Amino acid sequence: MAAHAKNHDYHLVDPSPWPFVGSVSAFVMAVGGIYWMRADVPWPFLIGLAGVLYTMFAWWSDVIKESHAGDHTPVVQLHHRYGMILFIASEVMFFVAWFWAYFDAFFYYDEVQQIGRVAATGGHWPPTGVELFDPWHLPIFNTLLLLTSGMTVTWAHHAILEDDRQGLKWGLILTCILGAIFTVVQAIEYAQAGFSFSGNIYGATFFMATGFHGFHVLVGTIFLLVCLFRALNGHFTPKQHLGFEFAAWYWHFVDVVWLFLFAAVYVWGSWGIAVGH
Repeated sequence: MAAHAKNHDYHLVDPSPWPFVGSVSAFVMAVGGIYWMRADVPWPFLIGLAGVLYTMFAWWSDVIKESHAGDHTPVVQLHHRYGMILFIASEVMFFVAWFWAYFDAFFYYDEVQQIGRVAATGGHWPPTGVELFDPWHLPIFNTLLLLTSGMTVTWAHHAILEDDRQGLKWGLILTCILGAIFTVVQAIEYAQAGFSFSGNIYGATFFMATGFHGFHVLVGTIFLLVCLFRALNGHFTPKQHLGFEFAAWYWHFVDVVWLFLFAAVYVWGSWGIAVGH
């Protein structure tokens, strides 16, 4: 027993089936997605998706159990934070790609026209026939929603640091509600769009950038909902709340990306141009 005693702060993970199950499920989902698009058969994709979702649930449940068992020492928590920082950095570069595509078409629309990329712009930006959104209508409302949600999630974070369970609960509830409203408003906005994804490069770049951000808002809302359920079950303490902390980091990242999207795509992109109401 003495030879196997733990005399370090690191966590040596027990053998787990989830990396293998997750990789097989992701492979089935990817191949199934291709098969769905080519043969209109969705079942392989849905089976792979179910496997991925189950892997996420089971694997993260194991991580929660490890945390409760005391395996997440200060050293392990520090390394988890490094991992989350790197993940968010990769997400930043993901959105840089969409901004790059948008500004490439924004600043060089005449070259897009000349070399015939994606679709003709009509010699100006936005392309001929595109009716832009009024940034001071639904977009500014969604901006206020996300800014307010950033305040409520910060309230919840301070509440857990002060062991205020009610403040944590209501901060998370309000943040989840605001995130859900944002998603509904963006769906309404898309339904009223005066352009589509196909047909011109503006629609393609707009929907890719804002659509992926909307997907991140949805993921972040689910992330915070899980934290809410865990908080209601008493999982978090002032010194042990990495799951919530990472959800708050992710939500603030989503907020910041939206501010850039609102300023660059909605406001600057429609400056001096007639917009729809």
